Amino acid sequence: MTTAANPAFVPPLEVTKGQAAPVAANSGKAYTSLDVDGDAGTTAAVAHALEQIASGVGQRVTDAIENAGPGPIVTPWGNGFRRYAECMAHINQSSIQAPAGGRALPMRYTIFNAPSYSVVPSNAIWNDPTREKDAAKLRQDEYDNARRSLYFPQIMRDARRIPEYYPGLAADSAECMDTLGVAVTSFDSACDDFYDSEQVRTVFYAEMEKLLLQFYPDATDALVYNHDVFDKDYTGDRTEDQDAKNPGVNANYANLVHNDLNDNSGRVRCRELLVRNLRNFGREQHYSEVEADAKMSRRFLSINLAKPMETVEQNPFVLCAWPSFADQPYINNYRVYDDRVGETTRFTYRENHEWYWLPHQQPDEVSMLKCYDSVTDGSVSRWSFHSACIDPMAPEDARCRKNVVVRAFVFF
Repeated sequence: MTTAANPAFVPPLEVTKGQAAPVAANSGKAYTSLDVDGDAGTTAAVAHALEQIASGVGQRVTDAIENAGPGPIVTPWGNGFRRYAECMAHINQSSIQAPAGGRALPMRYTIFNAPSYSVVPSNAIWNDPTREKDAAKLRQDEYDNARRSLYFPQIMRDARRIPEYYPGLAADSAECMDTLGVAVTSFDSACDDFYDSEQVRTVFYAEMEKLLLQFYPDATDALVYNHDVFDKDYTGDRTEDQDAKNPGVNANYANLVHNDLNDNSGRVRCRELLVRNLRNFGREQHYSEVEADAKMSRRFLSINLAKPMETVEQNPFVLCAWPSFADQPYINNYRVYDDRVGETTRFTYRENHEWYWLPHQQPDEVSMLKCYDSVTDGSVSRWSFHSACIDPMAPEDARCRKNVVVRAFVFF
């Protein structure tokens, strides 16, 4: 909604029926509620980040990890480990078993049960000489926030075997997506160079939109709006160029349990695309505010699709099923740009989180995960959370994952 006092779009917080309230700043409201002169609340978000740093709440968590004795660290969610190898040794000593096609391995979860902030590299504060001290504090906090996490033991299940775990549920179906928040399908792309951002946008985007409409035959349209390429070993130019709609090539894998959207950002991001065409790499949108509101009054959802360029040997992409965390509160992470405040989410550990992977995922296998669904009555999954992980059984010379990930909205 917008008001005369604040023309920015401020959605009502719509949590899922039965879900605990999120761990959030600004009383759970989107930062657009603090818009000043069209800044989308970015000034307020940076101020809140600095206030949180000054409070010392994050530093206390960092100190607790650093000052803990050797061995597992006791947390409210279970025993965690500083290092991957320590957690793996615990798994082996405890004889934790995985089902056929699965794997027992360490997963990295946050233990910072408070909202966090990430000021993105393009934010003007990094190049403002009058704010060098603030920038230094934010940079240190970003580094420390990555350290406020521990490894916990989890079990991966082969997503190809979902019908064995859920008889009658096909892994390649909208029903699977709406039940678990994850799915897997097969697809051969005509795109022959995923490092060529223009070819990805002109060929692969259209292919994925068509795939989504086949997946959800009652949908009216789909919009792929951006993508990322992951390849640690890439030797070419990695430079990101937003103006040229080129995301660059990522050398790092997000090895932390998270989701890309939440109750607020699912709606805010969709409306930014429809009305303002903001940071849209896909087909241009030209909706009025009234038209966008009408479109968003019906069901819409966000799906990420991840396709390898070659067989995945290491750093596989893993997904968690909605029923195993549907009642769990998420923890907001605010990504502060100059023109928007994105909201991603992090999660604390639960032993019974239901994780899936595709061992040795093939180039024609597409992982699909739901990042947002506007349906809040509990009848369908709202999202999945996901991460990269390290396969302990892969050979030392295994090549790191090379894949492309597209993000899309689907409308009904």
